[in-house]
Order: sequence, then structure tokens, then C-alpha cells
Amino acid sequence: MTNLTALDVLLQESSDPDNPDAAELLDIMRSVRTIAVVGISRDPAKAARRVPSYLATKGYDILPVNPFAARILGRPARKSLADVAEPLDMVVVFRPSEEAGTHLAEAAARPERPVVWLQQDIRADEEAAEARARGIRVVQDMCTYRVHRAATADR
Repeated sequence: MTNLTALDVLLQESSDPDNPDAAELLDIMRSVRTIAVVGISRDPAKAARRVPSYLATKGYDILPVNPFAARILGRPARKSLADVAEPLDMVVVFRPSEEAGTHLAEAAARPERPVVWLQQDIRADEEAAEARARGIRVVQDMCTYRVHRAATADR
């Protein structure tokens, strides 16, 4: 199975037919370096902590965004996305769908126009459509861990 075929399988599992195609997901995983993670957890047992930890071990610069933590993954936690001064390549959102739209819109309004990634089971269709109409790359209902593994596996 090729990387693109593996990514196509993951795309079929997603509930958003408007997600970027397999080739674009591959490009995202290969080009992104700095990622703000909104909703990163202090609890190492939760996916909202395990997935960013995994990405950090793969060389991504993870900037934690959690208003209830001082430090996560050895880095100062920002209270909100607005507190992230560094340019971002991607914003990953680990918040419930009811809250995700606000974070998606805030990320899409950043001047560097980062990729906005809503984790598995998280969607904000209205805000995603608005961001996509402005040329922002948005991924919904997909796990960055699983996509990274599929995109980088030696085949």
C-alpha cells in the first residue's frame, strides 16, 4: 500500500468530504513545522496530550494552548491562540465541535494563514466553509497521529 493509498483510506473514514485530498495531506505533513495545539491536555493519558507528544517526537515544534496550564511538554502554555506570537504553519484543535468553530475562525484570521486541523470527531462546518472559501486549508474529523503515520510510513 502506498502512502497516498493509506491516506485515501483515512479520508474515506472522515465525515467531511471536503477535506484536502491525499496528496495535499501528504504535503501538509511534510511542510508543516510549527503547530499550535488548542486544547492540549495536561493529562498524558488523553489523546489531546498523546498526539501532540507524538508529533513533538517527530520534529514538529509544538506550542501548547491551554488556559489552565502553566507548562505542557516542557513549553510555556499560552492562554489562547491570540497569545501565540510565533508564526504558525498549522493550528490543531482538540476542543468539542460546539467550541471548535470559534478556534477555527480565530486561526483562519491569522496573517500567516496556517492550516487549521480539527481532530477526529470534531467539526465546524460553517466556519470551515468560510475559511476554505478564503483559501485556507482546513481538515476536519481526522487524527493528525494517524495521518502522520500513514504519510510517513516506509512502504
